[in-house]
Amino acid sequence: MNATNNFMAYAENILDYGVMGTLVLMSIVTLWLFIERMMFYKSVRIDDYKYRDNLELDLTNNINVISAIGANAPYIGLLGTVVGIMITFYSLGDLGAVDAKKIMVGLALALKATAMGLIVAIPAIVAYTIVLRKVERILTKFDVAHEEV
Repeated sequence: MNATNNFMAYAENILDYGVMGTLVLMSIVTLWLFIERMMFYKSVRIDDYKYRDNLELDLTNNINVISAIGANAPYIGLLGTVVGIMITFYSLGDLGAVDAKKIMVGLALALKATAMGLIVAIPAIVAYTIVLRKVERILTKFDVAHEEV
C-alpha cells in the first residue's frame, strides 16, 4: 500500500508541476510576447521601410508563437486530465473498493488541467487576433503611403 501511495503522490506532482507548470509558462510567454509586440507596433515607423516585405517580416516576428500557444494549450490541459483520470482509476483499482468520494475528488482534480488549458488558450487566441489586426492596419498604412508616391 505504501508503494501505491508513493506512486500516487509522484504522479500527482507530475500533474501539478509538469502540466500546470507548462501551462503557466505558456501564459507568461504569451503575455510577454503580446506586450513586446504592442510596444514594437507603437514605435514602428513605416517611413524607415522601403519594401513592404521587410516591414511585414518585422511586424509578424514571433506572433506565430502566440498562435501556437493558443492552439496547443487545450491539448496540454487535456493531457493533464487524461493523466489525472488514469491516476484516479489506478488508485481505485488498487484499493479494491469503490469510493464515490475518491472518484469525484480525483475527477475534479483531473479536470482542473483542462480548465487551465482553456484559461491559457482563450486569451492567447484573443491576443493573437489583436496582434494580427494591428499588423494589418500598419501594412495598410504602408500601402497607402506608398501609393501616393
